[in-house]
Amino acid sequence: MRWCLPLMLAAGLGVAAAQGLGETPANVATGPRLILVGDSTMAPRSGYGNQLCERFQQVACLNLARGGRSTKSYRAEGLWDTVLQLLNEKGAPQKNLVLLQLGHNDQPGKPGRSTDLATEFGPNLTVYVREVKATGAEIILITPLTRRSFKDGLLANDLRPWAEAVMRVAEAEQVPVLDLNALSHAAVQALGQAEADTLAEAPPRFDRTHLGPKGAALFADMVAEGLLKLRPALQAAQTLR
Repeated sequence: MRWCLPLMLAAGLGVAAAQGLGETPANVATGPRLILVGDSTMAPRSGYGNQLCERFQQVACLNLARGGRSTKSYRAEGLWDTVLQLLNEKGAPQKNLVLLQLGHNDQPGKPGRSTDLATEFGPNLTVYVREVKATGAEIILITPLTRRSFKDGLLANDLRPWAEAVMRVAEAEQVPVLDLNALSHAAVQALGQAEADTLAEAPPRFDRTHLGPKGAALFADMVAEGLLKLRPALQAAQTLR
């Protein structure tokens, strides 16, 4: 399978080249432009985002997910400004569809990134959703990908409260949500620890959060299937594998 190649953002935006963005063929008018916003579990090299772009090569797909980002730091570092510039492009031939998955780095213990679950995380997501809507674009919220650490044969899910907060925002704002947390947790639980460890990056980068090629493929397929259920029109843009 080809990995996504770097793609230069439009020069008129004054934005520097972003390494690892998904590039698609020229015939990209068959569906909306996909813009991926998230953390390392979606980002190039450590997440599933580039492989997700591979599954929709008949549309433009930009992977703007970055490692270590939360609903707080993605905005504070100016990354969200880049997304808004893209969404506000004049005369763009395609509608934009933002896929937003954050939560891992909103958890406590991450200085400069953590947010309070009750008072910050949900409100931060709500602002993202409303700003996307204000541009005329669409947004689909994605709950955080599960971690893969077992104890006594059971897979913990410390991200579930954040997933449920995402779902509450989606309901309140009347936008679609893909519960990747539940789907990925069930899949990894069924695998067991030994097999789940094959989804990780190879040593010395091994951990039970980030993804190697096998894990990226598994979860890209999972997200692609979910997107097709939420947006059946993307079927025409799907790359056969």
